[in-house]
Amino acid sequence: MQPDTTRQVLLNAAFHEIHRKGFQSASLTAILDNAGVTKGALYHYFGSKRELGYAVLKEVISDHLRTLWLEPLAEATGDPVTQLKDCLIKAGEQLNERDIRLGCPLNNLAQEMSPIDQGFRERTDALYKLWLQTISSALQNGQQLGKVRKEVDPEETALFIVAMLEGCMSMAKNAQDKAVLLQCGKGVLNYLDSLGT
Repeated sequence: MQPDTTRQVLLNAAFHEIHRKGFQSASLTAILDNAGVTKGALYHYFGSKRELGYAVLKEVISDHLRTLWLEPLAEATGDPVTQLKDCLIKAGEQLNERDIRLGCPLNNLAQEMSPIDQGFRERTDALYKLWLQTISSALQNGQQLGKVRKEVDPEETALFIVAMLEGCMSMAKNAQDKAVLLQCGKGVLNYLDSLGT
């Protein structure tokens, strides 16, 4: 295996193990088995389990966020309400039963690790802030284009949207039921419609 490939395989295996069990319960042995590499290879790339977890956040989870939300919203030149709805629908279509059962990987790590590890808290917070800023900027652009109502506060609205999205995923995870996510998603779509002119 090429060095870059080995590192990526380790990151992907770690992401799936952490998503399934949480960071604290994630097994390095399971990660190594799933990656098909030795412990020496792991420590060649990552100095500790914590460092591996930080890399999963920075490279794997942030990539998912960037692909689903950040890039589509940053590249949008038209109506941000339509773009937000498109992102939400696309994200929902990509979720499978396993995703519903396990929940949002970013939110899971934030809930589990932020109270006990400053490094995780800072990294999850940075991703949330980037998500919020991207939505807020899209809404501001929409106001300039006359597509978003002037009385909408972009920062408050971005915070509310992300809180709704994460809340929907948490409720569906708790219920272990995609129908809960779909019902909640309809409410989010209706709210997004209310932002338009």
